[in-house]
Amino acid sequence: MIRKVWPLVVAAVSLGIDAYVLAGVLPRIADSLATTVGAIGLGVTAFTGAYALAGPLLTGPLAAGSARRGLLIALGVFNAGNLVTALAPNLGVFLGSRVVAGVGAGVLTAVATAAAAGMVAPGQRGRAIALVTFGLSTGTVAGVPLGMLIGEHLGWRWTMGLVVAVGALSMLAVALGPHPIPWPGGSPAAHLSSIAVPQVAVGTVLAFVLGLTSLGLYTYLLPMAEARGMEPWGFAFVWAWGVGGVAGSALIGRPIDAFGSHRLLPLIAAATAVSFAALALVGGPAAWLIAIAVWGAAGWAGVSTLQDALTRSRPERTASVVAFQMAAMYLGAAAGSAVGGALLDGGTDAGDLPAWSAAGGVVAVLLALLVVRLRARPAPREDAAPAACAA
Repeated sequence: MIRKVWPLVVAAVSLGIDAYVLAGVLPRIADSLATTVGAIGLGVTAFTGAYALAGPLLTGPLAAGSARRGLLIALGVFNAGNLVTALAPNLGVFLGSRVVAGVGAGVLTAVATAAAAGMVAPGQRGRAIALVTFGLSTGTVAGVPLGMLIGEHLGWRWTMGLVVAVGALSMLAVALGPHPIPWPGGSPAAHLSSIAVPQVAVGTVLAFVLGLTSLGLYTYLLPMAEARGMEPWGFAFVWAWGVGGVAGSALIGRPIDAFGSHRLLPLIAAATAVSFAALALVGGPAAWLIAIAVWGAAGWAGVSTLQDALTRSRPERTASVVAFQMAAMYLGAAAGSAVGGALLDGGTDAGDLPAWSAAGGVVAVLLALLVVRLRARPAPREDAAPAACAA
């Protein structure tokens, strides 16, 4: 049943919190470690880079034969990195700890998604995958305000202590869980070769473009609001994106199972592009609240939909495909942030950034259509067989 997946959802929450929790306390960390905000910001780059490399390279070897072992190793590395971050005495230790945490996070995302998909009946696969994304989005949305609140009252080290506590709770839930955790199998070499599958390759590019246009643009949401004369609404816009994201990731699972990800993926990509266009073309807080909520909902719903589209006909490669997809998405987010900064430095008005994302959104729609066109059509028995290997 679908409730078997919840220990993995808790793990995803801890990962989501960790990905953005530092954003709200960067100045406090810089003061504590006697360095600059820019230097501390490199911790985000270190985490993202380690995440992108570790997922594709280490998921297969660490989880081979036992999903539970892979999850516990990933959570152990992730929690250890965050604990060292909380105790870091200087910048060097801080940056090194973010690399360690990123390695654990990269493996954790892929193994948790693959395990969730294998723990349920084929008719619930979309919901299981979406629940993991729901945990990730919930942690991401909660990370910044929680980090700021705890950092303000207790200090930034206690902010990281929250991440460690949630991570330890999820590790305990995985270790003591009564249900077997299936692993789809496949050698490490087979996992790495997944990127050579045409549909997976195109889907990975699509994930990069979605990260570039959606998460990259989110970095500049407050400057966009200020440029359009809606600075007092900035906090409401941030929450509209977050609530939309949590709702989208929570609700997309049943439609995936009922209608198929291949039907939904182009529609979700189109909804994201339309929301960007609306931000570029219309003004007023009400219109922006609606467009931003749609953007958040479609952006996060697209994560699970793309995962299902790329893996439903090849469940044995779910972990590796998700590893490549999420690595591409986070790299796209980093690239989007850099491109947005370069545009602003070059004289582009922050209010014009949604137009650039809308152009990228058109590319995403075309890539989504190509992913659908390249989809495999398995024999009826392929998608019905449960994963045979359990921890």
